[in-house]
Amino acid sequence: MVFDRALVRRRRDRAAARVGRVAPVLEDCADRLLDRLDDTTRRFSRALEIGGRGVVAPRLRARGVPFVVSMDLSAAMLRAGGEGMAVAGDEEFLPFAPGAFDLIVASVSLHWVNDLPGALVQIRRALAPDGLFLASLPALGTLQPLRDALGQAEATLRGGISPRVSPFPELRDGAGLLQRAGFALPVADLENVSLAYRTALGLFGDLRAAGEANAVLAADRRTPPRALLPMAAAGLERGPAGIDPVLRLMVLTGWSPHESQQQPARPGSATHRLADALGTVERKTGEKAGH
Repeated sequence: MVFDRALVRRRRDRAAARVGRVAPVLEDCADRLLDRLDDTTRRFSRALEIGGRGVVAPRLRARGVPFVVSMDLSAAMLRAGGEGMAVAGDEEFLPFAPGAFDLIVASVSLHWVNDLPGALVQIRRALAPDGLFLASLPALGTLQPLRDALGQAEATLRGGISPRVSPFPELRDGAGLLQRAGFALPVADLENVSLAYRTALGLFGDLRAAGEANAVLAADRRTPPRALLPMAAAGLERGPAGIDPVLRLMVLTGWSPHESQQQPARPGSATHRLADALGTVERKTGEKAGH
């Protein structure tokens, strides 16, 4: 267990009243993710969006999806999201029947899940055959200057550091996670979203407004020193990256398996040699040129 899920829910409950403050960022992330729908001619009729904070469901409906269900760990966040069918639920225990949806979208919402491979398996089961899964979540490198500034400030004040920024997965793990969960045609790529702030305190405020405050179980739960945030803010503003962080979004795309999908060729079934296509000479392992 890495995250305190009850704390994640309370943080999102408190953020519900002010999540509109970060709507432009959430909307940008949602638009980038949903643009992937333009890459397929498939039309979807039953969609589930997970953790969209009020910005994903309207965009799905605007794209012609007639039935959209919104799910969030926080009931308060769902109420703040406005109209539409809503279900308060846990990503780690999806309350839906197998094959209930033909499209599932999770925009910047799966990075607080303790068992991400298990959650992906449940998402795949909730998809009908040939259903599409789209997700984005912060990747390694996101908020790294903030992580460094907080660590340096805490080391100065307390002589040690505590994890104050969530750990993020590496891009190279993305497609493997999808494949492990049973998705077909898995793809993982990266989108960089640049943000700009006048002060570090503005960044801190937006993280709280999005419900993204620290919920790592190993974090020091003592009241932090009063000087911690001002010292970290000063360090962040002096750093080479300044206070304009880059949100590195790992974008995952996978399909629920179906017999109509493109299948990999059987080993040994090729009818043309790679060496001929490349215009080179094929050699056995260990054989040197000229022999």
